[in-house]
Amino acid sequence: MSLTAAKFEIWGLTGSLATESAEHFEFANERLWYWIGEIDRACNRFKDESEIQRLNNSNGQAFEVSPTFEVALDAAIRSSEITGGLCDPTVLSALLQLGYNRDFDELVGQTYIDHDQSVPSPGISAINFDKSSHKISLNNCMIDFGASAKALTADLVANDVMKFGGVAVEIGGDVALRGIDPRNPWNIGISDSLSINSTVPSVSMSSGGIATSSLRARSWKVNGETANHIIDPRTGSYARGPYSTASVSAPDCVTANAFATAALLWGEDAGYHIAQSGWSARLVRNNGAVEFIGGWPEDGE
Repeated sequence: MSLTAAKFEIWGLTGSLATESAEHFEFANERLWYWIGEIDRACNRFKDESEIQRLNNSNGQAFEVSPTFEVALDAAIRSSEITGGLCDPTVLSALLQLGYNRDFDELVGQTYIDHDQSVPSPGISAINFDKSSHKISLNNCMIDFGASAKALTADLVANDVMKFGGVAVEIGGDVALRGIDPRNPWNIGISDSLSINSTVPSVSMSSGGIATSSLRARSWKVNGETANHIIDPRTGSYARGPYSTASVSAPDCVTANAFATAALLWGEDAGYHIAQSGWSARLVRNNGAVEFIGGWPEDGE
């Protein structure tokens, strides 16, 4: 068998899809675009007709959501719970206050003036979900699944395809792996940008998830300072920690992504929290120094 792969673009990101054999690539590609469409309709806050925007505009009224939205909400809540609330879906108000109210491409090169004081996010307790009626109401907050949706998409596609053989799904640096590469194991590039190329460090992994969060990937000017998209829910402001990039491996991509996001907010304790949870990581400090946590191999090994 030979590896079959293709690249694609979505949500301003590059991505790739690879399958163990050509026989199930067409099915994998169909599931990829099915789940991209489902997540986009449910969770894209830049589309007024999406479920998340209609919920955010519902003024606290109960809003019935689709099964896909429920899956996305569950992933967002789990991401918050496993990181002590740092990977938080209720940070949208803080993002909007910092000017992130449009597609990122429109922010580049502009300076935003923030006249208001940052405030902490309320956390997942402000999300009221009645599973029996499939209705959600928000208590004085707005939500954004940007911290978990692309990782979830990668996991959903990989889970659908794995019964036919090995598959690797990568969206903007979030990677879901199931089964095996014919060359076994999968070789995954690690980058602090929104794309991956042959020049970046790589790591080998047989199954699970790898995710990278970086302060360098999405940044813009606010009050003359460089802001980023990683919001600290404890303060309502952007991340200012010692690490600029965190790559984490875990059993699934949603978990890896949650810890990669939180790592940029834990400060010097990032390595401790990741190791205590049993995961491994590659952490890059603001000065470029690289640290390897929990068995992550050093670059070039």
